[in-house]
Amino acid sequence: MKKTAIILGATGLTGNLLLHKLIEDERYDSIKLLSRTKINNLPEKVTQFIGDLLKLDTYKADFTADEVYCCIGTTASKTPDKKLYSQIDYGIPVTAAKLSKANKIETFLVVSSLGANAKSKIFYNKTKGKMENDVLNQQIKNTFIFRPSLIGGDRQERRVLEKIGITIFKIIQPLFIGKLKQYKITDAKNIAQAMINLANSNNYDKTIITSSDILRITKNS
Repeated sequence: MKKTAIILGATGLTGNLLLHKLIEDERYDSIKLLSRTKINNLPEKVTQFIGDLLKLDTYKADFTADEVYCCIGTTASKTPDKKLYSQIDYGIPVTAAKLSKANKIETFLVVSSLGANAKSKIFYNKTKGKMENDVLNQQIKNTFIFRPSLIGGDRQERRVLEKIGITIFKIIQPLFIGKLKQYKITDAKNIAQAMINLANSNNYDKTIITSSDILRITKNS
C-alpha cells in the first residue's frame, strides 16, 4: 500500500529537495504541501494547501498522512522580531506535532539545529531546544529530530553572510576531526535523503539525529 506524506517548508532549501525526492519515490502516491506560497509545475500526486502556517490548526481536517516532514525555519536577519521568530521556529513544528498526534500519524520528522538546548542563553538555541522538548512531549511513535550543523546547498534566496560562512567552513573542514566532525557542513540533499530513509526504516532506535548520523543514514540508501 502506497503512502501519503505531509511537508511543511517545501519552499525552503531542504524542504524543496525533499519534495522532489518524494515525487520520484514510487512508495508515495500522495504528497500534501502546507505553505504560504504556491509552487508551480508540480505533478498530480502533489496537493497544495496555501495559507497562514501560524494558523496551522485550521488545516486539522486535511492534516492526515502516514508521515509528516517539518522543514520550517527562519533566520534572525529575515525575522528580527523575536516573537514572530518564536512563532515560526517553535510554534509551527509544535502545532504540527500536536496535529499529528491528534490524527494518529505515527511518523514525525523535524529539522532542528546543532546546539539546540532549552536551557541555553542563546535565543536561537533556546528556541530550537524548547521546540524539540515539546515535540517529544507528544510521544509520537516514530519521532526523529535532525540536528545538522551549517546547512549547505544552492539557495534561491541570497544570504550573503551565510554564504561567506559556508565558504570559510569549507576551507577549514579538513581540520574537523574527532568530536569536531559534528560541525562539518551538512548538505541539504543529505538531510532530505536521511529523512526519507528513516521514515521508511523499522529498526533505527535513535531520536536525535546528528550531522554524523545524517551522513551515515544517507550512505545506507
